[in-house]
Amino acid sequence: MSRLIVVSNRVAPIQEGEATAGGLAAGVLDALKQKGGLWFGWSGTVTDEAKPHAERTVGPITLYTVDLNRKDYDDFYRGFANGTLWPVLHYQIGLGRFEWPEFAGYKRVNDIFARALAPMVKEGDLVWAHDYHLLCLAESLRAQGVTNRIGLFLHTPFPSPGVFMTIPAHAELIRAMCQYDLVGFQTETDRTGFIDYVLRHCGGTPLESGGMKDGSVAVFDRIVRTGVYPIGVHVDEVRAQAEAPRNRREATKLRAHLLQNLILSVDRLDYSKGLRQRFAAFERFLAEYTDQAGMVTFMQIAPPSRSDIETYQVIRRELEGEAGHINGRFAEVDWVPLRYLNKSFPRNVLMPLYAEAQACLVTPLRDGMNLVAKEYVAAQDPEEPGVLILSQFAGAACELDAALLVNPYDEAGMARAMRDALVMSVEERRERHQAMIAVMRENSLERWRDRFESDLRSG
Repeated sequence: MSRLIVVSNRVAPIQEGEATAGGLAAGVLDALKQKGGLWFGWSGTVTDEAKPHAERTVGPITLYTVDLNRKDYDDFYRGFANGTLWPVLHYQIGLGRFEWPEFAGYKRVNDIFARALAPMVKEGDLVWAHDYHLLCLAESLRAQGVTNRIGLFLHTPFPSPGVFMTIPAHAELIRAMCQYDLVGFQTETDRTGFIDYVLRHCGGTPLESGGMKDGSVAVFDRIVRTGVYPIGVHVDEVRAQAEAPRNRREATKLRAHLLQNLILSVDRLDYSKGLRQRFAAFERFLAEYTDQAGMVTFMQIAPPSRSDIETYQVIRRELEGEAGHINGRFAEVDWVPLRYLNKSFPRNVLMPLYAEAQACLVTPLRDGMNLVAKEYVAAQDPEEPGVLILSQFAGAACELDAALLVNPYDEAGMARAMRDALVMSVEERRERHQAMIAVMRENSLERWRDRFESDLRSG
């Protein structure tokens, strides 16, 4: 059996026997733990002189990393990846910037990855690249003579052509993406945006299989397949973590002195997550539903993210100011309505805390999937479940339509959803929870992994 080679911007620091992390790292680890393979990417270290690291083996997984020098890091990571691609992919055009030297740095780092990885690729190996940092990796690997099947899974959204074309280098990016054999997306909307661009602006031709369009296009003298692979979670594992007595003790400490009704949000500190809009909606909730005064606490956990980028420093200051404003307006001697925690917590604390919350606000302005939504549902007691309030612009909304779906730009609608969640009958909560759990079991993390790998192997 050929090996699976996973490539991501960052290789997570993992140890033998440790619990899986969330998001991309969980999916990568799950894929590699089953059959073994190689995980390649940046070490997370910025050095004066970039160099590859020696291999390290953790169970069946071989880790191989490279350092980046300061210029490569600034141009690639701080510059084009997170200063240009991230905002545009999340429809935040006004927050994006573009500099041609940063785009050159982005391609340069993709080349650095390819030159280090190519000698390790053996005949029959599958290469599975992850996310927006590596849109040009397949092109770089082809230039190094790699003819293996190479796939890309985009964890972020992919916008409509008109939005993507605000990036001056859009044509080069799409041409590079078309060097992949399989490009996977979280939702059909994301895939449609990519295919529309290829058909309208690259002269691509849709292909059919059995009389049906199958998401394949002929373009640039090759065939590119596309697919929709919604990433999931381990439902039973999350619930077990939420129920574990040791974990529950940790959550109980964190929840101490809070009131009966807890509304919880857990987000990386990022402008795409809709945190400012969420705070404004909670302020409106307190102002309009005065019967809830002294009865509810909203806890926002927002670990710092990309703190060396100015845009993220600005949102942190704004949220701190807004939290103070809300508490200054509504707090009483024995009640603080908003708890804003600008720090991270381990999963053994978060999972039981999810189970404790009567409602969970997951209201990004745009998100590829959002696994917090799925983890919250999985952590709930099926006999007394809480209520998920979910943005219609999260990829998870395509599957979890039994949640209370909201528009994150509608403050009144979000405030009303908070009130509805807190007064909802247990019968309705159970019905909604059962429907979401059924979908999550169908679209599990295992199925995401197996479908993508099988399609890449058989293409």
